[in-house]
Amino acid sequence: MRVNEIFCSLQGEGFNTGMPAVFVRLSGCNLQCPFCDTDFTAFTEMSEGDIIEEVSRHKANMVVITGGEPALQLTESLVEMLHFLGKTVAVETNGTVGLPKNIDWITLSPKDIYLGEMAKPLLKEADELKIVFTDDMREDATPYISKYTDIKVRYRFLQPCDTGDVEKNNKITKATLDYCMEHPEWRLSLQIHKMLNIK
Repeated sequence: MRVNEIFCSLQGEGFNTGMPAVFVRLSGCNLQCPFCDTDFTAFTEMSEGDIIEEVSRHKANMVVITGGEPALQLTESLVEMLHFLGKTVAVETNGTVGLPKNIDWITLSPKDIYLGEMAKPLLKEADELKIVFTDDMREDATPYISKYTDIKVRYRFLQPCDTGDVEKNNKITKATLDYCMEHPEWRLSLQIHKMLNIK
């Protein structure tokens, strides 16, 4: 597998915010989002055994498989091996590629709002849905967000987009908060790892 990095930190966003986790970032993505803040092009070739060996060095009980788009490489056998270690396996996906059936927690973050039909998610069920709330949505986010009502999820999160501009970020965060207050089926997700200046 092409692995960008493996590290231990706190889950910084979504339902599991604050939970210690081992992050396995797989290299490569089938989409190119304009706001992506991850360099997932570099990689080291690792076998599933190599990944398990590295993950086992860390105490965290949760393993988050991320990317890029992890579904391009993730296998049922790797998930099974992580389960054998006693780990709970979560994945963060754009939903355009099928996933192994034995994953414990799925975070779906669709990108067709920004990239059009070619990025429309195939996934119709997940544990949590995470929408990145961008500057374009400040006036009226409903047309962007309402398209996901047919996806079966337990939790729905709106996450303010980090533009790198403090003033813009403050406006986007306020608009996200306002939308959640008006539409209480949505929860606010903040990237606490950035606030804490951790990986």
